[in-house]
Amino acid sequence: MMSPSYLALITIIIILISLYSSNLFVCGTEWKPTWSTGAAEEAEAVAAIPCSGHGRAYLDGLVLNGHEPVCECNPCYSGSDCSNFSSHCAANAGDGDPYFLEPFWMRHAASSAVLVSGWHRMGYTYSDGSYISQLLVNHIKKLHEIVGNAVTDGRYIVFGGGSTQLFNAAVYAFSPNNNDSSLNPAKVVATAPHFPVYRTQTELFNSRDYRYEGDTSLWKNNTDNNGTTFIEFVTSPNNPDGKLNKAVLEGPNVKTINDRAYYWPHFTPLPSPADDDLMLFTISKLTGHAGTRFGWAIIKDKGVYEKMLTYLELNTVGISREAQLRALKLLNVVLEGGDTKEIFQFGYSTMRDRWSRLKQIISKSKRFSLQKLSPQYCTFFKRVRDPSPAYAWLKCEREEDKNCYEILKAAGINGHEGSMYSADDRYVRLSLIRSQDDFDILINKLTVLVAKN
Repeated sequence: MMSPSYLALITIIIILISLYSSNLFVCGTEWKPTWSTGAAEEAEAVAAIPCSGHGRAYLDGLVLNGHEPVCECNPCYSGSDCSNFSSHCAANAGDGDPYFLEPFWMRHAASSAVLVSGWHRMGYTYSDGSYISQLLVNHIKKLHEIVGNAVTDGRYIVFGGGSTQLFNAAVYAFSPNNNDSSLNPAKVVATAPHFPVYRTQTELFNSRDYRYEGDTSLWKNNTDNNGTTFIEFVTSPNNPDGKLNKAVLEGPNVKTINDRAYYWPHFTPLPSPADDDLMLFTISKLTGHAGTRFGWAIIKDKGVYEKMLTYLELNTVGISREAQLRALKLLNVVLEGGDTKEIFQFGYSTMRDRWSRLKQIISKSKRFSLQKLSPQYCTFFKRVRDPSPAYAWLKCEREEDKNCYEILKAAGINGHEGSMYSADDRYVRLSLIRSQDDFDILINKLTVLVAKN
């Protein structure tokens, strides 16, 4: 029989072997990293490249001479350090990349950083056999509860590749999934102006179970058409005009997909928590990390939830574990200390100031106008707040200006045509959520254009 001292010695040896095999070393009371050191130094070195403040260098970006990271410049800037500005360059007000939150994350570089091992979650599922991180689900529910923008109690949550993948997953779940192609397919509709992907994605998949059927106004009094299912997309706040839309269609055959991507305090006042049957959110508009491609749906009905899970499993076998890890880390920062107001205050102040500057310039013109948005009480900030929309829905008022996009393009401003949103081409969507460089260039171009007219 082994003596107690011998057993203690064996135990100590086993512990030391375990520490060694996991690459952890403890010197006194201080833990020192081993395998992560090189990766951390590499990330810090690239992040420290200044690029004159008008660009960024990235670990996965371009390199010079096979090893030196190259600055990727903001639009209208060039040179090895992005210090050369071209005043003849067009303003990029078309793309919706939410770089306006980049300064916030630079201030939180340490707490938002993620470094993973090469063996991080190499399998298809988590240990419970799911494709969904339960810890991340809990964080999402906690965030919605604190912000007060959505009811999550008793609801089901699924993840998607941004809200874009969830659009069709929801359409699929609401469709009758006919085995008989002679039966009526579901009619997918939306109210103009609306986000173009509702139409283009539905048409792309070209399913026998559903068809895109245009504006809701065409079907307002005809939803009992032979038992046909109607699937209405409702965007609130709306993309492109920032209005808090509501469903138009009613009836037992009507299903509603509520796109709540912009229903956060930095874009809109929150009158109350949304309590829709199916709501879509995306981290791209919450934290600005569009490239992470992470979104989630909050669902009341278990049957709809299970059909969406089936769609996502067959489509992509779930969402990247790395995307879920990064989303978890970002939400940790948002929820830090139980005070979620920092990111929303930063985002709101930025967007409110941009809207105010834009509105001041356009108010001097009779040729152009903006959508009308009024101050409203916000339950999150607990006060009346000014408008802070993600986009300007600009209209050319002159009778002869039938294509507003071309008018702005000639002035060096690139936006999105109204027809892209199933609206008149007298309208143009201008993105206000890009970098400060992009916004400043847009303001300068608009100032010159308004002064000439």
